[in-house]
Amino acid sequence: MDQKGVSGDNVFRVRGVSNLNLDTKGRMSFPSRFRDRLMSFCEGEVVVTADPERCLLVYPLPEWEEVENKLMALPTQNAHARSLQRLYLGYATEAQLDGSGRILLPPPLREFAGLEKHVVLVGQGKRFELWDENAWNEQFDTWLSAAADKEGMPEELQQLSL
Repeated sequence: MDQKGVSGDNVFRVRGVSNLNLDTKGRMSFPSRFRDRLMSFCEGEVVVTADPERCLLVYPLPEWEEVENKLMALPTQNAHARSLQRLYLGYATEAQLDGSGRILLPPPLREFAGLEKHVVLVGQGKRFELWDENAWNEQFDTWLSAAADKEGMPEELQQLSL
């Protein structure tokens, strides 16, 4: 299931939307299509952290370590950089997939993102986003409108052919 990059290195890529349920203990079960990838890429070790949009980000540990290094290299005297460090690094929590492919989401992270029972897991290439289902549905229409609006769109995106 691993994908090979141009250089031959293992790369991790995920895509797609999955509607899931958290159990009463706050555990989330990864869809089976992602479990094998997570186990082979990072032995099921992930890092969950907060995102300013009030969702959670779930990274395989090796991908998170790259992000963490970039965050730690930011100048601590810059207020914006410091805020990002506090959010991303401060909330970063390691988790291990159990034998059923589940991770436990700690209460502070669930509260931050407003996660109840129904959640949406969104593959975003090297990471996942985890949203409360209602928040995801509310935001989706806003994102769809923004994607259709050509005014103010960077030239690189206007030239993108999909």
